[in-house]
Amino acid sequence: MNLGKPTQIYSFNKEKIINYVKKFSFPRLAGTEGEKKAVDLAIKTFKNIGFEDSQIQTQNFDFSDFYSTTLIKLIMVINLTFSLFLLMFIYINIYITILVVGAFSLLVFLIIKGLRHPEYPGFWDEYYGETHNATNVYVKLPAKNLQSESAGNIIISAHLDSKSQTFRTYWRVFLYKVWLYSGIFLGGFLIALFIRTFTILNPDLLIIIIGIWTFTTLISISNIFLMFLNTHNKSPGALDNASGMAIVFELSNYFKNHPLENFNLWFCQFSAEELGTMGSRVFVNKYENQFIKGRIFQFNFDMISCANHKKNQIQYLKSYGVLPRKKIAPLLSKYLDKASNKKNLKILGFHLSSGAHSDSVAFHLRGYDSVDITTRIASKYAHNKEDTPDKVDPQKLLETCVIIQEAILMLDKDFQVLCKNQELICDTI
Repeated sequence: MNLGKPTQIYSFNKEKIINYVKKFSFPRLAGTEGEKKAVDLAIKTFKNIGFEDSQIQTQNFDFSDFYSTTLIKLIMVINLTFSLFLLMFIYINIYITILVVGAFSLLVFLIIKGLRHPEYPGFWDEYYGETHNATNVYVKLPAKNLQSESAGNIIISAHLDSKSQTFRTYWRVFLYKVWLYSGIFLGGFLIALFIRTFTILNPDLLIIIIGIWTFTTLISISNIFLMFLNTHNKSPGALDNASGMAIVFELSNYFKNHPLENFNLWFCQFSAEELGTMGSRVFVNKYENQFIKGRIFQFNFDMISCANHKKNQIQYLKSYGVLPRKKIAPLLSKYLDKASNKKNLKILGFHLSSGAHSDSVAFHLRGYDSVDITTRIASKYAHNKEDTPDKVDPQKLLETCVIIQEAILMLDKDFQVLCKNQELICDTI
């Protein structure tokens, strides 16, 4: 890749940014020697930027790989068993069908409920998963104008681990969508069957049966593929997520000499994101007593840019869900749009039907405002051996730094106005 002369915009250096990417582009699955090497490099990089040893913090933690490896296979087995029972009993007895649907729905509900906080040891991960050790690395810059406990908090984060999988991320997401939407349509046809059985309404039975068979088959096919989804340690992880790490380092380099007036800044390289977002979860568990809902924000970077592709764009997750669509962090979205317009740079908001499983999850679970910055087409290369530095566009990483820098500065400048308008919770100041 020919970078030409280093490009600088507001103290950001394109060549330095891509060098961060190259430095961290090696297999580094959480719990392996590669991840330990990445942790040591992250500490060294923060030191080279100019942070003191006392400012650089590490958080060591244990986690189970059950939720990121065995669980998906368990769910697929449950789905396949459910599909078999459904098709078998629908021709035998409608009441047994209802019982089967209810039993499996309850089982899935209990599993989902247990997924809210997988960082806490439980029955499944203790007996059916392997325990690994990982480490978060981060620095904190206190606010200048307010006491640390009274100031707001802005978390600027990425994940330092990488992984490879049997299928590319693009196809894995496609299979999840087939599974999700087929399940929704299947539910609709089952409801139609129950209406036909227990009410005076009489929808066409042939259409109902065809619908049930069609979407049960699609669910079963996606289940079979996902059962063979295995995790490996072969991806260099340049896009996913040395690109995000590079942005965190470069932003920390600027704000080290320009701390905010009203917000504490945290620059975090979380580990074990690829194995259940464990690093961000244990981080929030540790510091949530310092975080005030309505005055904490997170910018999370995960897979930025995709060189030489027509959809090489800076994007952010603006909403998720099927119906209704739920907006994510509307205040941050507003500032991202304002910052990009001011700097004459483009950032596009997008919608996901099922949300995104990233290091923003732990923040969303507690009602904190968090937004994922990404490039969706980068999933074409994520989680495989082709995720190499040549896929990263340093210009897009630099532009991301400019947009986020401006959004943060504007947010800090507007602190008192936001408090007055009750867009921030400021009653404890």
